[in-house]
This record gives sequence, structure tokens and C-alpha cells, in this order.
Amino acid sequence: MKVNRFGKRIFMCAAIFFLLVVLVFTAAYLKSVADYKKAVRETTIDSVELSGIPDGVYVGAYDVDFIYAKVEVTVRDGEMTDIVILEHRQKRGKAAEAVVGDMLAEQKIDVDAVSGATNSSTVIKKAVENALLNAVY
Repeated sequence: MKVNRFGKRIFMCAAIFFLLVVLVFTAAYLKSVADYKKAVRETTIDSVELSGIPDGVYVGAYDVDFIYAKVEVTVRDGEMTDIVILEHRQKRGKAAEAVVGDMLAEQKIDVDAVSGATNSSTVIKKAVENALLNAVY
């Protein structure tokens, strides 16, 4: 009988340990999600005067852990002529890549986000801003 009780205790200890490990990893994941959402919420898009940017091709990136974008922006005669998304790591924000067309059409960075892909849109716009700021500094 003692062996049976000992086996039950080991099983209970193992189950409790496993549950604690799961709780720790869940808490860490939820914290990283909260940090990501805060980073996106606090991201601001500043206007960049395109006429002050020399002709050239500029690379910029922006990372908020769950979403990352790296872009290449071509400027010619004070206008953005092309924006290429070199890398876009996201979960469900692939549709946000359409924001590039709006930025080119309106010749500004802070255009409306793509519905349903707001966070990815924000990250792509910030990457474009960073590329243009790399041209200035």
C-alpha cells in the first residue's frame, strides 16, 4: 500500500509542477502581448517633408515584437516613387501591405490604416518614416 501512496504523491507533485510551469509561461506570453499592444498604441507617425529628402533609395524598419516590417523607399524629385516591403512579419496583417499604395498615391506617410490590419499598417507606416528619416540624418 505504501508504494501506491508514494506513486500518487509523485504523480500529484509532477502535476502541480507542470501546472506551475504552464502558468508561468502563460503569464510571460500575456505580458509580451500587453507590451506589444502598448508599443503599437504609443507609436506616432510624424510627417516628413519629402522635398527635403535627396533622391535615393532608403531602408527603414520598425519592430514591436509580434509585428516587424522592413521597407525600401525610393525618393525622386521630392516624391516617393516606390515603396517595397522587404520583410513583413505578422500574424494576420498581410492585408496591411495595401497601405503602401495609399502612401504613394497621397505622397504622405500618415494615411488611413487598412481595416482589420491596423497594427500592421502602423508598423509599415513607421518603417517608411524611419527610412525617410535615415535619408535626412
